[in-house]
Amino acid sequence: MEIYNPKEWFKSVFYIRRSDTLRKLYPYIILTALFSLGVAYMELEYFKLSEKSWVKNITVIHSSLGFVLSILLVFRTNSAYDRWWEARKQWGALTNVSRNFALKMNSLLDEKDQQARQFYRKAIPMYSQSLFAFLRSDYTTFMLDENEHPELGDAFSKQKHGPNQVAALIFKKTNHLYKEGKISGEQLLAVNNEIEGFTNICGACERIKNTPIPLSYSAFIKKFIVIYVATLPMGYVFSLGY
Repeated sequence: MEIYNPKEWFKSVFYIRRSDTLRKLYPYIILTALFSLGVAYMELEYFKLSEKSWVKNITVIHSSLGFVLSILLVFRTNSAYDRWWEARKQWGALTNVSRNFALKMNSLLDEKDQQARQFYRKAIPMYSQSLFAFLRSDYTTFMLDENEHPELGDAFSKQKHGPNQVAALIFKKTNHLYKEGKISGEQLLAVNNEIEGFTNICGACERIKNTPIPLSYSAFIKKFIVIYVATLPMGYVFSLGY
């Protein structure tokens, strides 16, 4: 997410973001321009349609269709913003859960237990890293720390759910501390909400990723735009020419 000042009007107007959007749209823009040129040539030079031709009245239909199209695009924009805002809330929730869990473990663990402290110092941010890689389908090997943790079992597997593996390691380590008597049962319950919060956030992020705009709606609006753009030059040729 890019931070900017919404009060700077002129900077926002003249700012051109570096992206591949124009590069992807460039062939379609050229194709549309050539198609419009071909329509103008056929109507003005080949068929030699007069000003009284019924084709000229197509612009009346486009006026009505343009209103319908604007409503559909507004709905699409709102849906995209809702998805973005939901993702932003989950990002904030992940930050809060990580901070709360780190603060609690920092208070509960003994100052001399540097091995456990080093584990959580590495494991808590590693969950965010594994979630980032998992949502982008980028399976990465994560190193816990240089110490051995036989109580945690096997290391990470690329074939398994990355964030869940990190959450499982955190829970196993916390439960191991409880069995050793380093934390009490009440303290284990106190940090359990944060551990569950990690997986809840992961589930919400997966829902956003795996639930795009319905295919029927997406296909409908794309067809509508193509038909609208393809028929637009037919009526405006008489008033705009080439």
